[in-house]
Amino acid sequence: MQAALLAAAIVLIVLAAVGVTLSGEWWLTPQAADWGGIDSMLLATTIITGIAFVIINLFIAYTIFRFSSDRGHRASDAHHNPRLEWSLIGMTTVLIVILLAPGLFVYGQVISPPDDPIVIEVVGEQWAWNYRYPGEDGVLGASRNDMFGPGNSMGVDPEDPAVLDDRWVPGGPLVVPVGEPVQLLLRSRDVIHIYFVPQFRVKQAAMPGMMNDLWFTPTRIGDYQAICTEFCGIAHHGMVGGVRVVDRSEYDAWLEEQNTVGELMGLVDQAEE
Repeated sequence: MQAALLAAAIVLIVLAAVGVTLSGEWWLTPQAADWGGIDSMLLATTIITGIAFVIINLFIAYTIFRFSSDRGHRASDAHHNPRLEWSLIGMTTVLIVILLAPGLFVYGQVISPPDDPIVIEVVGEQWAWNYRYPGEDGVLGASRNDMFGPGNSMGVDPEDPAVLDDRWVPGGPLVVPVGEPVQLLLRSRDVIHIYFVPQFRVKQAAMPGMMNDLWFTPTRIGDYQAICTEFCGIAHHGMVGGVRVVDRSEYDAWLEEQNTVGELMGLVDQAEE
């Protein structure tokens, strides 16, 4: 009786897991960038591992019921079954290759940004996202880790003339034009943060002392959220920033309204003097 109940419980767990998956309750948020390859990879992984989950657990339930001591069976061990061992090794190898190959292909795209994207610097700090856009010269001025401090949350080098016209957006939001590739340069001024916009699919770590990057092409106008998915302190839960995808004309108008680094840091007057 105990074996039958245990086997029934395993079957119910399998049915519940399959039902929740098919209901879509835990599925991905609607996509708003051009990373359909990531969704396809996740779907393939879910299908393959899901089939394995169902087969293995139903097999376990069957063996528990069929060969339980309640039915007069006694457990015994078996050694050295080369046919079984090589079959399992071969099947596992094939499944690993099937799962790994699409991931490597997509990863190759993720780390290869297109030519001439809109480049935006993102600096994470406890507990906010700060952004810097190139100014009229189209070039981001230099930044250094030793420059972080009060009034300089981006760590820019005030001695670099190219810094002065950069557009600085402390605390966000990140605003990007629809249909154009965007490359984010990620840094951190304190601890490890991870920048993630679920609808864009890609995410990347912002590390103190180094620069990482990610890129995407937004495909849907709307408002989204950039969240930190690495525990980064007591207010980690509140490290949420706004992300807006707009048309090009609205993007240009918004960017023109943003203060420059020179204005916010009081460097413009010094340069003019």
